[in-house]
Amino acid sequence: MNAWGFLAVAIVSEVVATSAMKMTDGFTRFWPSAVTTLGYVLAFYMLSQALRSVPVGVAYAIWSGVGIVLVSIVAWQLYGQKLDTPAVLGMAMIMGGVAVINLFSRASAH
Repeated sequence: MNAWGFLAVAIVSEVVATSAMKMTDGFTRFWPSAVTTLGYVLAFYMLSQALRSVPVGVAYAIWSGVGIVLVSIVAWQLYGQKLDTPAVLGMAMIMGGVAVINLFSRASAH
């Protein structure tokens, strides 16, 4: 798997872990707590693999930006979280920033 694949798995793992954390009830429920813990372990391991060739600032910007948007979508679908227009606009700007980094930045390792 290449660095971008590792980063993608890291992002998805972090989104799963963060989304499951709401169901842990303060880490008092076993299965959601196990999903959260394993998801974060996998996310950080995969991020560490991506960082072998992707600069840390670029990887973290992409990981956090895409993660914010995906967690918000999951929260909307699973937990009924409402997103107002400013929230959607802000997330669109985050995704625009991720696109600019990937398409135009020389700091990103392609």
